Amino acid sequence: MTNQPKFIKTAYHLPYNPKLIEKAKELRKNMTPAEKKLWNNYLRTLKIRFLRQRPIDNFIVDFYCAKLNLVIEIDGETHFTNEAKNYDAQRTLILQGYGLKVIRFTNEQVFKNFEGVCGCIESFMIN
Repeated sequence: MTNQPKFIKTAYHLPYNPKLIEKAKELRKNMTPAEKKLWNNYLRTLKIRFLRQRPIDNFIVDFYCAKLNLVIEIDGETHFTNEAKNYDAQRTLILQGYGLKVIRFTNEQVFKNFEGVCGCIESFMIN
């Protein structure tokens, strides 16, 4: 018998580990400064719905839009180690396996090129 988490899967939702729900709620309350900027100054103002800190599979993604099949990740310094890069690459492959598009931005990009970040996200809404 394995210790694999029991995922909930329906015809309307991606599979997720229900044990991540409380952690996701905590992360929503304690977003990083870059996540707050992107959420407050852009994503929450859009007519298309984005969700914050959404459990998918055994992960919690920063932002998710079901209509666009789009995941947005904001990466801080902890994502720059070789180990973290490998983990993020595996995670991206798994998410792409569900038909999701995954885009990543660094904290620095959000703070120093906010318009460019927003423009990149908008390009997914047009296509």
